[in-house]
Amino acid sequence: MTDPFVQTIVPVTHDLGAFEVRRALPSRQRTMVGPFIFVDQFGPAQLPAGQAMDVRPHPHINLATVTWLFAGQFGGAIDHRDSLGSFATIRPGQVNLMTAGSGIVHSERSPASERVATNGGGPSLYGMQTWLA
Repeated sequence: MTDPFVQTIVPVTHDLGAFEVRRALPSRQRTMVGPFIFVDQFGPAQLPAGQAMDVRPHPHINLATVTWLFAGQFGGAIDHRDSLGSFATIRPGQVNLMTAGSGIVHSERSPASERVATNGGGPSLYGMQTWLA
């Protein structure tokens, strides 16, 4: 029997202030897998009261992002807004697909309703985002 695993990649952790993102792709071992050029996981995290996910507007071109929030204690929610006027609150178990095409600007933030302190903490986060080219 052959080993089903081709390669093990240890993700690199990036500090985004209120939370950390573990990025498996791209890495030194592998730049992409098929169309996947970025594979990020964030959480599980309970952010401190007064803090939130606050990824300000930034551009993308010629790619798609897929954001998926995991269910459970740290599920949380993300407000996704873009320059085409689209708005969606992503909740655990839901998927958001954004296709950038020739260009788009978008932001990802904790919903205002989740920024209010509950149980001594702020919003929770747990999910992943992949980028496809």
